Amino acid sequence: MKKKNLVKKNCARFLALTMATALLFTGCGKTEKKEEQTTKETEKQTEESTEIQIEGEKVEAQIQTELNVIDDNYRNYYEIFVGSFCDSDGDGMGDLQGVISKLDYINDGDPTTDTDLGCNGIWFMPICPSGSYHKYDVLDYCNIDKAYGTLDDFKQLIAECDKRGIKVVVDLVMNHSAVGHEWFKTARKYLEALPEGQEPNVAECKYVDYYNFVKGEQVGSYHRAGTSDYYYEATFSVSMPEMNLENPEVRKEFEQIAKFWLDLGVGGFRLDAAKEFYSGNTERSTAVLKWFNDYVKSVDPEAYIVAETWTMDYDRYLESGINSAFDFSYTQFDAIIPSVAHGNLPSYGGSFFADSLISTQELLSGYTESMPAIFIGNHDIDRVANLLAFTPEKIKFAHGLLCLTNGSPFIYYGDELGMGGSGADENKRSPMIWSDTDKTGMTNGPVNMDDKYVIMKFESVEKQLEDETSILNYVKDAIKLRNIFPEIARGTIEKITDVTDTDICAITKTYNDSKIIILANSNKKESKVVELSRANYGYTCIQGMLTVGEAEPYQVEDSIVLPPNSIVVLK
Repeated sequence: MKKKNLVKKNCARFLALTMATALLFTGCGKTEKKEEQTTKETEKQTEESTEIQIEGEKVEAQIQTELNVIDDNYRNYYEIFVGSFCDSDGDGMGDLQGVISKLDYINDGDPTTDTDLGCNGIWFMPICPSGSYHKYDVLDYCNIDKAYGTLDDFKQLIAECDKRGIKVVVDLVMNHSAVGHEWFKTARKYLEALPEGQEPNVAECKYVDYYNFVKGEQVGSYHRAGTSDYYYEATFSVSMPEMNLENPEVRKEFEQIAKFWLDLGVGGFRLDAAKEFYSGNTERSTAVLKWFNDYVKSVDPEAYIVAETWTMDYDRYLESGINSAFDFSYTQFDAIIPSVAHGNLPSYGGSFFADSLISTQELLSGYTESMPAIFIGNHDIDRVANLLAFTPEKIKFAHGLLCLTNGSPFIYYGDELGMGGSGADENKRSPMIWSDTDKTGMTNGPVNMDDKYVIMKFESVEKQLEDETSILNYVKDAIKLRNIFPEIARGTIEKITDVTDTDICAITKTYNDSKIIILANSNKKESKVVELSRANYGYTCIQGMLTVGEAEPYQVEDSIVLPPNSIVVLK
């Protein structure tokens, strides 16, 4: 099957090239559903066209196809909510065996195939025993929730991931446990039985110092501990008591927990709610991160640690030495990538995107062990398809921009299909759509999921794999571009100031003395011509490309023609 992205173009000599730049955009297959997903905005785009005429010799693109995947912490991560991903036993609940059955979709370990996404990292949302669907209230930190399987299943999963070169990162919830955890239950029973006037004694019950108990009625995020006179801190929920992370005994517990999972073969941790370790006190929260990072790296120097901080000054947490803190400035409705993908305002064009990449680079320049962790969707925010009005070209381009970023990008399961979901968290964690007809592996989704806010305007994995113009195949090609050019993830960025068109992202990335040029046209309607001297910039031709429509980028001598929302790599 002919691939439309990353393709090789024929060489031809000509005097004038005429190209209609607003050809009919395609979404996810020639079906009634495709017509349904076409928005008025997309229809309007097809009504306008411009012609570009360039004299000179067309330069044949030399599209690179050989992967150059480096085994380090610069990876392409895929976030999975196990409960909604794939059900192996027909009970409606996703499980670890279901994930194992779909690993070849994520990465089959064979560089000669192009049927997998090409992700070489997986982040699992919590998988430990829990009383909730989301499992962020942990009952046992060293086991697997029985709805998901067993520790043996997890060991098998790790072995299968290792075969495919996939590093597994697990969610570790240190900020709080469940009220049903034995630590908390023991502490509460001790406090309830404490004689009046007697103060708690850690020699009698060490667990009373595992949490933040205060005597007497409290206001705010404090809740009564059973029938006692003591109240416990719980920022997120009454069912999630905050841990006292300055207690050396608590730290020892989490060191043992971390080693347990590292010994099982995980490659690192995603630390939930890191800025709430000590809410409003970045310095104390960072100290917790430093302790944890130092311990984990003493066990496995190559482990990857990424923290959730939900703040624009996330770089302050990198003083701890962790590898990454999630950068929320690139995602959500009014953030960098969705704004550029919408393509409505010149001030948020390709040049703005280039400036943003450089600003991130400068922000992290003082932290030698750090790297960006950028995403456009996760389990806490409305899905990308919703943010981009279910417009296939915008969804594609957003993923193309994500895959141009440095560091380790994270893709939320289903976003590569254009799955929708908004409102309550359950709606953002809906079942993965594997097939329109075969329900094998389909899950029921969270109990309180509201179908009204779970929208699927595009087709299933099965159908999109067959359609070379689908969102899924575009995302695969975008990831493949990263896997071909290691400069994209690791390179030092410089902006090409000779290019002044605000619609154009024009940057170089240099890694180990190898330099590439990246050009991206953020204009959703018009083709653009970028003049770039081969002699001055030291490139030969187009060696990689992504395009959202039928029209493909091409080169005429020192001129690069970029159709709407297209991306090229020059080398």
